[in-house]
Amino acid sequence: MTSKELRKAWLDFYKERGHVDIGVASLIGDGTTGVMFNVAGMQPLMPYLLGKEHPLGKRLCNVQGCIRTNDIESVGDSSHTTFFEMMGSWSLGDYFKEERTKWSFELLTKVFEMPVERLATTVFEGNESVPRDTETAMLREKSGFLPQNIFFLPKEDNWWELDRGPCGPDSEMFYITDKEACCNNCTPACDCGRYVEIGNDVFMQYDRISDDKYVLLDKKNVDTGWGLERILAFLNTDGDVYLTDVFAGAISILEEKSGKKYKEDENVTASIRIIADHIRTSVMLLGDEKHLVPSNVGAGYILRRLIRRAVRHARKLNISTEVFSELAANFIDNVYGDFYNELKNSKEFVLNELNKEITKFEKTLNLGIKEFDKLVKRLDEENSKIIDGNASFRLYDTYGFPIELTEELAKEKGYIVDIDAFNEKFKEHQEKSRTAATGTFKGGLESSGEIETKYHTATHLLNAALKVVIGPDVHQRGSNITSERMRFDFSCDHKLTDEEKQKTEDLVNKWIQDGIDVTFEVMSKDKALKSGAECMFIEKYPDEVKVYSIGDISKELCGGPHVKNTNELGHFKIVKEEASSAGVRRIKACFD
Repeated sequence: MTSKELRKAWLDFYKERGHVDIGVASLIGDGTTGVMFNVAGMQPLMPYLLGKEHPLGKRLCNVQGCIRTNDIESVGDSSHTTFFEMMGSWSLGDYFKEERTKWSFELLTKVFEMPVERLATTVFEGNESVPRDTETAMLREKSGFLPQNIFFLPKEDNWWELDRGPCGPDSEMFYITDKEACCNNCTPACDCGRYVEIGNDVFMQYDRISDDKYVLLDKKNVDTGWGLERILAFLNTDGDVYLTDVFAGAISILEEKSGKKYKEDENVTASIRIIADHIRTSVMLLGDEKHLVPSNVGAGYILRRLIRRAVRHARKLNISTEVFSELAANFIDNVYGDFYNELKNSKEFVLNELNKEITKFEKTLNLGIKEFDKLVKRLDEENSKIIDGNASFRLYDTYGFPIELTEELAKEKGYIVDIDAFNEKFKEHQEKSRTAATGTFKGGLESSGEIETKYHTATHLLNAALKVVIGPDVHQRGSNITSERMRFDFSCDHKLTDEEKQKTEDLVNKWIQDGIDVTFEVMSKDKALKSGAECMFIEKYPDEVKVYSIGDISKELCGGPHVKNTNELGHFKIVKEEASSAGVRRIKACFD
């Protein structure tokens, strides 16, 4: 069975049983869940699992892309990936355990044709607050699971909950591999590799009132999440996800370019897996509806780290990174483009951004590796095996090395990076670069020279102009300023038209020509807000703040610095306008 056939089989199965395919959500976190990425198929459904009515009904299904990067270093083995697809189905106050357990076994044995003796399942063993889930165990056996392959496990293994609200026992399903049991009491809770999880059915039947008090819900939900790659691997291979059709094209390309064979050598195999996985994930993030791009912060930093780690392993295989475009095109054209429509529409953007990041990194990589080699030579002479914070931060700041890359290089040569010392240096760097949102200094400036001060003042004019041209609901969402340009993020639900960009540019230049004084007052934060002053992240400002005014066109809380009059600024030019994230646009501008 191919990945496309598996997706179709899953969706068809549920559609035949009255479910509606809700499609896919963005891979990028929306800021409401506290995580950078969509880490589970259920994540976008949380409001509905917690009680909100879904517009498409009570029976839902989909196949959802997910990103998990907490174990990037584990990528290289046969099962870990950073991008994966979760096949999901949900009952929102509709059917419950009997239908769910019956359908799960039917899917595993009739649709996926897995032998029953290869299947195991776990159920909640109960505790002092909630009774043993004998109902699910009975239904699992009734559906067809062998009694000896049904295991009762404690709360840490078979329970789902938040701090308060709907929660309940879950029942996981496992594929039993050919690995020998680690002991007489070997269960799916062991990490010996004999049992590999392939799916989970969560039964939300309780309401958590307090830490140890649970009451039954009137409206019960079922959340089902099964791993597409894991199931695909056991349907077609010995459990190696990289031997499925998802990776077949990429591995074939890498074998051809490197002249090496997958699984001929442990190190070669690991590098092939890492490149294939990291480029796949990078393609999915770049081609996402929110078009994440590499950066030095947040989710963008993870994307940058993935691309740069792939570059490093391409060098290990002695192949040109030009192959990355071929790999990316393969994933778009042959694997995911038909299912993730936005991906195919974004192909040119994906390839351009990928190549930009590779080019940027390769310019400094050779110099950085030479610098690293000099460093370890010096440490050898000093009879030391510790890379201190100054050295590791210099590799990061000057040569663009993610700290993880320095750690990886160090490990290969038998050195240890003082990560705490690096973090201290990095914290100092962040302190110098933090924005006016801290209430101190300096509104996105990288330094505070004359030209940066001018650009900073221009962000206030741009913010005010956008409110006139687009509407009063426009608000600043971030900025970054260097001696060469300014970057300004703002809330907006559409791409600016050429007319809107020209009007904005003209208005800023008019105010510059008008020679308006820039003044400030020091006042309490409460008074500033009552006066109508605008700001980002009000909670981060001190009790006493500076309020900068540019005539009667702009009034903002800010940490400075600013010019004294707008006539000190040059001719303002919008260079580019693009998406930054959902509901946020970005303008890059400079002075002619």
